[in-house]
Amino acid sequence: MASSIASSPIQIPCKAVLFDMDGILISSVASVERSWTKWALMRGIDPESAIRAAHGCRAIETVALLRPDLDSTAELKLIEEIELADGKGLGVLPGVLNLLAALPPNRWTVVTSATERLARLRLAASGIPVPLHIIHADSVTEGKPNPAPFLAGAELLGFAPRDCVVFEDSSSGVTAGRAAGCTVLATPFSHSIASLSAAHYLVEDLTGVAATILPGDKGLLLSFISLAVPAA
Repeated sequence: MASSIASSPIQIPCKAVLFDMDGILISSVASVERSWTKWALMRGIDPESAIRAAHGCRAIETVALLRPDLDSTAELKLIEEIELADGKGLGVLPGVLNLLAALPPNRWTVVTSATERLARLRLAASGIPVPLHIIHADSVTEGKPNPAPFLAGAELLGFAPRDCVVFEDSSSGVTAGRAAGCTVLATPFSHSIASLSAAHYLVEDLTGVAATILPGDKGLLLSFISLAVPAA
């Protein structure tokens, strides 16, 4: 992925937008890391390894990876309760509220690896308008980097994946969005630029992203300046 800044704004026509939650709409990194550190210490796992494995992935799959000998469903309930109890430091990220205010409610949703209870709590606590329907950990049988979550998000809104734009900050998320056939914009909030090479475009955050409603049923036009454009 190149590191030069584009000389002119990029414009992408689309029908709908699919947002990851943590690292795109809100910051919950501190809570996530505290929660997974607590679980890891309870289960005899190196906390740093647990944190690395957890970012961008469903908890049930992270648990199965780290401790395949345990009951993943029971461990999911445990880590969910730990995370629900730790809401310290949650906050909305720059540019998010302005961008969401410019989008029609039926043209965007959240596609997250968090459980529904956790996602709705964190979104509401951060001041994000919570969509009636979202794609969460229980919506699919396979999480990111599998494309299933974004395919489900596109279906939920009633549009083809190729007509959707995905905003992601994790390597598993950009891989999933790309595999689903969506256009992917990534931010380097939690991952290095090199690890986001599957994204079509890179932006610092959502501050510089503008949305225009096109006339008729033509959808949306997203405008931004890309920090980096992949070579392929």
